Amino acid sequence: MNNTNSNGPSTSVTRPLGARDIKTLGLSALGGALEFYDFVIFVFFASVVGQLFFPPDMPEWLRLVQTFGIFAAGYIARPIGGVIMAHFGDRLGRKKMFMLSIMLMALPTLLMGLLPTYATIGYLAPILLLAMRMLQGAAIGGEAPGAWVFVTEHVPARHTAFATSTLSAGLVAGILLGSFMATGLNYVMSEETLYSWGWRVPFLVGGVLGFVTLYLRRYLHETPVFTEMQENQSLSEELPMRTLLRDYLPGVAISMLATWLLTAAVVVTILMTPTLLQSFAGIDRGLTLQANCVAIVCLIIGCLSAGALADRIGDGIVLVISCAGLGITYFYFFWLMHHDVSMLFPLYALVGFFGGLTGIVPAIAVKSFPAAIRFTGLSFSYNVAYAIAGGLTPMIVTTSIKTLPMSPAWYVAGVMSVGVVMGIMLARRHYHYRAQPAH
Repeated sequence: MNNTNSNGPSTSVTRPLGARDIKTLGLSALGGALEFYDFVIFVFFASVVGQLFFPPDMPEWLRLVQTFGIFAAGYIARPIGGVIMAHFGDRLGRKKMFMLSIMLMALPTLLMGLLPTYATIGYLAPILLLAMRMLQGAAIGGEAPGAWVFVTEHVPARHTAFATSTLSAGLVAGILLGSFMATGLNYVMSEETLYSWGWRVPFLVGGVLGFVTLYLRRYLHETPVFTEMQENQSLSEELPMRTLLRDYLPGVAISMLATWLLTAAVVVTILMTPTLLQSFAGIDRGLTLQANCVAIVCLIIGCLSAGALADRIGDGIVLVISCAGLGITYFYFFWLMHHDVSMLFPLYALVGFFGGLTGIVPAIAVKSFPAAIRFTGLSFSYNVAYAIAGGLTPMIVTTSIKTLPMSPAWYVAGVMSVGVVMGIMLARRHYHYRAQPAH
């Protein structure tokens, strides 16, 4: 595999993080949190949306499948937006695409909060919901890869994992905002009010937050790496995608595999689990949402911890520990919740912490491509893998759980087993590289 550990032509590898680096990481993480809130708020209101946008006589399990199907459509649209934005990001600049992605996210989120329901316009309601969800997917397709490239090209190469983990923590914080919103509305509104108009509030708020994010990103600067490539006229002379598919397929493969780990850690254990516990384990909605908030806070802590540790001992070792921990703890957690909810909070917190592997996944992917095609390489690998794994996972889990109640836990355990093997391979390569004599 072609592995590029340097952040760019002249980025210092050894200098410490400076005030400008901290500002860039902070604003990028905050902006990512607000944008990711827009993307994930849908899943926290999946049960409510399913009731309002599909026929009332539809079986609950089928309604949930179709609702998560619309959720999955957002992932399917990601490669389109991601590849297009990445192409121009490698040609015109990282910051321009960083700004564009938030514009493409804010508008459909706002419109989702204004959509008429099935009771008003019939089957046109889910069709419009699907269209808005796909626009969101196209926007987020450029956001996450662009953000990871943006922050890693601002910091010294030895802080790559911490930079990506900071941004990942910011994205996860967006999930936390969604969870807080869902929990808060669940407590301050009656069920009748929530189904009447309360469900619109988080989408309308999300649209406004999108424009706040756009304003914040005005204060960010183009990356030093891209600026220097422009000055040296070392930008990719041919289509970045052509270069990627011809010369960097091993990097694409390992980045896609790493993304698969991320989808299991986020989509199943964080985004889907509250709804699954409500629908199939009979746990109170408010209780599951509270526990989910705790798990997400621990996920943020896990992201930052994994990133800081990976810069010291290597991505591979941290990946092995995190994948093994997540596979074991989530399996026990999901099994126990069908019998005893007394350990809901501490076990879900532990699941969230080991989910911190999401902080180092983008670092593994970023290091797989040179600067000239880095945005395209990461965006293509990440979004195609997410479209497949993230899009199919909700459908697989929700359709199989009716006959196999432990299917979410088995799925996560299986994917994490692959992650352990991958981590061992990365660790062996890391120490083999360090053992080579200097030339």
